[in-house]
Amino acid sequence: MSSDSLHTRHERLFQGNRFVYPVLSRRAGGLSIGVNLNPDKICNFHCVYCQVERADQSETRFVETERLLEELGQTLDLTVSGRIYGTEKFRDVPQHLRRVNDIAFSGDGEPTTHKNFDDVIAACAEVKRRIAPADVKMVLITNASMFHRPHVRRGLEKLDDNNGEIWAKLEAGTEAYFKLIDRTPISYQRILDNITEAASVRPLVIQSLFMRVHGQPPSPDELEAYCGRLNDITTAGGQLSLVQVYTVARSPAENFVTPLADGEVEAIAELIRRKTGLSAVAY
Repeated sequence: MSSDSLHTRHERLFQGNRFVYPVLSRRAGGLSIGVNLNPDKICNFHCVYCQVERADQSETRFVETERLLEELGQTLDLTVSGRIYGTEKFRDVPQHLRRVNDIAFSGDGEPTTHKNFDDVIAACAEVKRRIAPADVKMVLITNASMFHRPHVRRGLEKLDDNNGEIWAKLEAGTEAYFKLIDRTPISYQRILDNITEAASVRPLVIQSLFMRVHGQPPSPDELEAYCGRLNDITTAGGQLSLVQVYTVARSPAENFVTPLADGEVEAIAELIRRKTGLSAVAY
């Protein structure tokens, strides 16, 4: 597609993308360019709060790498240039949020399950270097289940080399609560070990979603255990730069999952700060 058509058809361009999508992110404080490495909606977790409708089969089953990179380049060009703010979807973005914060690997499943994860990260980094300012981050949003695999470790190293940041999911203090919330055959200890090892190499951000399950919030004992696991990670040499605490924002997979009140989310963040000494932010 020519640069002239980008100027005249830019809204249609990103709305027709299969793998890359721009979003306004509160946590990013600006625009985040999402990259979906799981268009088939396959994930190795089956979280009770997931918002992906897995009963409906996706039209796109496989990642077409060349198309993904083309979409990423076009979307970065559209956002970095500011032309995206001429579209209906983004024209009302406040001035202070009109910045590109990151390229975020997340989507409809666990991105590190992609068989060529390291190669895709490297190729996307090259597109970023060509088009985006150096301060644009590359953010991996992950359940940390695959960090022990060699090609995933290589991908994490590529992130390190390209202003990368890892946001690892952890929202349980015990194996039982982990199984209740995340519903996966992967062991809780594997997740803890992977986070600890990865955090010993570079600082990680922890993402923790808390909710009511059948009307009940996480118990005080569960939250105490959760803080204990964070302390275990840092005691073992893991670096945790931030803990993001939030709750359900849209319709989840299970109707027995409901959000916490704002005050409850802030209370958990304060508990984390008090029990661990870590920076924690409530969203």
